[in-house]
Amino acid sequence: MALPLPPGLTPPEVAFLCEMELVTVVPRQKLESLELLGGATPVLTPPHRANIPLWLALVLKRQRRANIMPPPWLHPVALTAILEFETEHSKEAFSPPPKPPANAADTTSPPFLPSSTADAPADALPYHWLELGEILLEAAADDFDDANAVRRLMRDLREVRMAKLRAGVDVLDAAAGIKMTGVGGMEVAEGRSFIGGVVDGLRKIGASREQARRERENEERENGYAGRGTYDDDDDEEMDM
Repeated sequence: MALPLPPGLTPPEVAFLCEMELVTVVPRQKLESLELLGGATPVLTPPHRANIPLWLALVLKRQRRANIMPPPWLHPVALTAILEFETEHSKEAFSPPPKPPANAADTTSPPFLPSSTADAPADALPYHWLELGEILLEAAADDFDDANAVRRLMRDLREVRMAKLRAGVDVLDAAAGIKMTGVGGMEVAEGRSFIGGVVDGLRKIGASREQARRERENEERENGYAGRGTYDDDDDEEMDM
């Protein structure tokens, strides 16, 4: 008998989906176009840059056939600015995500946005920022100008955002919910357990209060009918006399 699966995506599943994101590579060798389910990849010709899925970029990186360019938001200067925004200018909300392209046809890997390529904005964290950064730091650390600084800033940014997410849960309302704008995929997967627990607890409290209110109203209604019934019986007896 198969056990029921937990709701939502697990962190490994989120990291797997992240490998579909587009990244920019600088090829070392020429590679012809590949026909994939999401469409054909561009022809790789050194030293021209090209945008390809992350999983393919990792394969070429392991084979030493291409270098991966970290997206602009993954540089120390950009991460420092985002960290300052998270800690000083926004006590509750998260840093805004990148804006979608004006033309939906520009997304070559639907439903993912080209927010991790070399042309991505430097002041916005994409949905898969955490897992993509960790994957690149593990597989292509030599492609960073200062990998240690990026690791330190990502760790600080992750701690600040998770603390902010937990603080939002403390004032969570089961009816209104919690604002998740700007929260990343891995953050949702990691915080699903305690967020779901708080929401379930609030729902149970609300249900018990509602049940108690209904029982009280039913009791008051029954007592009210009983009182009126006794009063009517007394009036009938007086009229008979």
